[in-house]
Amino acid sequence: RRESLSRPSPRPRSPPSRADLFPEPPEGGDGRPVSSRAGMQSQIVCHRCRRVLAYPSGAPSVCCAMCRAITAVPPPAPAVEMAQLICGGCRTLLMYTRNADTVRCSCCSTVNLVRPVNNIAHVNCGRCRTTLMYPHGAPSVKCAICDYITNTGVS
Repeated sequence: RRESLSRPSPRPRSPPSRADLFPEPPEGGDGRPVSSRAGMQSQIVCHRCRRVLAYPSGAPSVCCAMCRAITAVPPPAPAVEMAQLICGGCRTLLMYTRNADTVRCSCCSTVNLVRPVNNIAHVNCGRCRTTLMYPHGAPSVKCAICDYITNTGVS
């Protein structure tokens, strides 16, 4: 009769920790991760192997470390200026693109007219070169720093 050797049962494998899956980036001399010193990061999918690649914002192209393919980064989309108004029907705060004439509320379907925004223009002070803001159409603006009156070019 054979005696069975008792083997220790294998330990169940624990799932990988968050630190295993997402290791911290290497630190620079100032204690901050290198990526945070470089600025904002963006992501793009490699056109050859379909891996997600991280790259510093503003880069024109990205080289995949796995397949060595160079993926061109599309130019950034132009920023859309947004504005807000309160719905006249239900008092919900609505956001809309700045060039809209009307905005339909998604809660009560009221069509809200957009009031024209007071257009603000900018000009540099003729003496100290500070940027001055003034209502569009004003013929001149007085600098709050040096009291110089700058003509806006509107007559």
